[in-house]
Parts: sequence; structure tokens; C-alpha cells
Amino acid sequence: MSAFLLALLAALAAGVGARDQLLVAWMSARFGETAGPGFGLLVTAIGAALLSAALAGWAGMVVAPQLAPPARGVLVAMALGLAALELLLLRLGRRPSEPTASLGALGLVLLAQELTDAARLLVFALAASSPAPQLAVLGGMLGCAGTAVLGWSGGDRLCALPLRRIRAGLGLVLAGIVIYLVS
Repeated sequence: MSAFLLALLAALAAGVGARDQLLVAWMSARFGETAGPGFGLLVTAIGAALLSAALAGWAGMVVAPQLAPPARGVLVAMALGLAALELLLLRLGRRPSEPTASLGALGLVLLAQELTDAARLLVFALAASSPAPQLAVLGGMLGCAGTAVLGWSGGDRLCALPLRRIRAGLGLVLAGIVIYLVS
């Protein structure tokens, strides 16, 4: 159960202010003014989050058994380090000037953004290092879906938060964990 909870909390924390969450928030705010935030947007965002987290977890479950324990530790540390760098260095995206109303296009954009973001890297690392990888994947999927729901419901209120500082703080915490693991 600890793998589930750890992955859930890690994915929720790393997803705060991520590019995919901001895109969903912007789309929700833009289309919410005229027709209310559509449930199609919510379903698309949740679907992309679940699929990307499942793919990341599956990759961790497939790769980890093929490696010796020391190499697995290095792989997990590298994934955590990349997640920390993404949180620390990647700038927040810009609000699209003319976003498309196509949910299919939005789903593809979200999926492309999510495949290499910090939350999915954490799901990969936890699935690769956990004795119960299925629980880690499930927790990561729910955490990623939760950030999509928060983006959809938050709209402009979410965008008004100091997300850059929040993500930098989370990146420093994760960098500290990586330093602890490799030393």
C-alpha cells in the first residue's frame, strides 16, 4: 500500500503547474466563459493523464527486471534526477492565443507533453523500484488524473498561483532525495 500512496502523492505534487495542467486550466477558462467547462475537456484530460502514466509505469515494470540491482538503482536515480531538472529548469508554457476546440488534437498535445514530464518520470522510477509495481502504477495514474481534474476545475485561479516557485521548491526537494540516494 505504501507504493500506491507514495506514487499518488508524488504524481500529484509533481503535476502542480505542469504544462499539461496549465493547458487544461487555460482551455477550461477560455471555453468556460461561454459554455461552461465542458465535460469533454475533462474526459480528454483524464484520459491522456491515465494513458501517459500507465505507459510510464509499464515501461518501469518492463525495464527494471532486466537490470541487475545496482543498475536498477542507477536507472531510478537518473529518472528522479531528470524529474528534478524538469521541475527546476523547465519554464511554464505560454497561454495559447488561439487554441483549437478539437478534443482529439488537445488529447494528442496533452499526451505528448505528459510522456516526459516530472510526474511520469516519477511513476516510471517508482514502478521500477517498487516491490509492488502495479500499486505504484495505479497510484501514479490516479495522481496524474487528479492533477488534470485540478487543472480543469481551477481555470484562471490556478494560473494565478506562483507556480514557478512551487515547482522550483518541489524540484529542490526531489534533488535532495536524489543526492541522498546516490551518496
